[in-house]
Amino acid sequence: MTMYTQYVVQRDDDSYSFDKEEVTIVPCQKDDVLVKVKAISINPIDTKMALKRRENQPRSVLGWDVSGMIVALGENVTDFEVGDDVFYAGAVNRSGGNADYHYVDSRLIARKPANLSHAEAAALPLTSLTAWESLFERLRVTENHKTNPSILIIGGAGGVGSVAIPLAKAAGLRVIATASRPETEVWVKEKGADVVINHYHSLSQQLAEQQEDLVDYLLCLNHTDQHWEEMSRVIAPQGRICSIVDNQQPLDLSLLKPKSATFTWEFMFTRSTYQTHDMAEQGRILEEIAKRVEQGVLKTTVTEVLNGMNEHNLLKGHQRVASGKMIGKLVIQNESTNE
Repeated sequence: MTMYTQYVVQRDDDSYSFDKEEVTIVPCQKDDVLVKVKAISINPIDTKMALKRRENQPRSVLGWDVSGMIVALGENVTDFEVGDDVFYAGAVNRSGGNADYHYVDSRLIARKPANLSHAEAAALPLTSLTAWESLFERLRVTENHKTNPSILIIGGAGGVGSVAIPLAKAAGLRVIATASRPETEVWVKEKGADVVINHYHSLSQQLAEQQEDLVDYLLCLNHTDQHWEEMSRVIAPQGRICSIVDNQQPLDLSLLKPKSATFTWEFMFTRSTYQTHDMAEQGRILEEIAKRVEQGVLKTTVTEVLNGMNEHNLLKGHQRVASGKMIGKLVIQNESTNE
């Protein structure tokens, strides 16, 4: 086989669709592997990037959650073999995984959890990497020696929150998560949340009612601007706040000064975008995620599966994710590579 299909975004002024095109298979770059894509998952970043017109990428290929099988190796790759089943998020500044085959840097991948199907595994990479980096690198939860430290996770039922909750519980934290609907409240409780509150109401008032006045850590996965003042109120002295959601208005960091509190951003693609010296850490983190899945500490967060990678299902999946009503993750199985 010398050609494969990939799906490109066709942008209009305020909307988009998908079109397929045939691409020639070429030899791997020295650090890359070529993966036969078995399943992909759609994330909010896909829907945002679909609408973002780039001068140097008028026709872009999205998709940063992949599970598949290695079919070719670059000359520098020694940690993997042809035939290995792997999962990964890849790099946002390279062509994505909405394709039958995908080139990815081997430092960003890990072997798929043995107890998960490709569809189940595809739901995990981007969200688990984001959750892990937020908790252990940005918030530094492993450095807290306080008895029963607490964390507030704003937006607990989404993809990142669904992984962050069990990871935080396994790290010994008391987890308070927000949810706004009965079904999402059930979901976050099932993931291990000790307390559930509603992010559409006063966080400080609800925490006080639960005798949880201040929290040691805070992970914001929903509307940084909307919650900023409340986050400043409920974070404990010398506490840490991390957000993954862009602000639209300037944030008043002076609100954190009296508490000597720390604010930090998490962007999972930093390492791959800037080719940092520790880029291979993402592969190692995914190895740890796979171990925890195989041990039963973590579970797949897939809640909806579409069969068949094609223009129709990609657009349908994007519309579902963009609706803001998703619980867990939406996955598309690539039937053409599962034959």
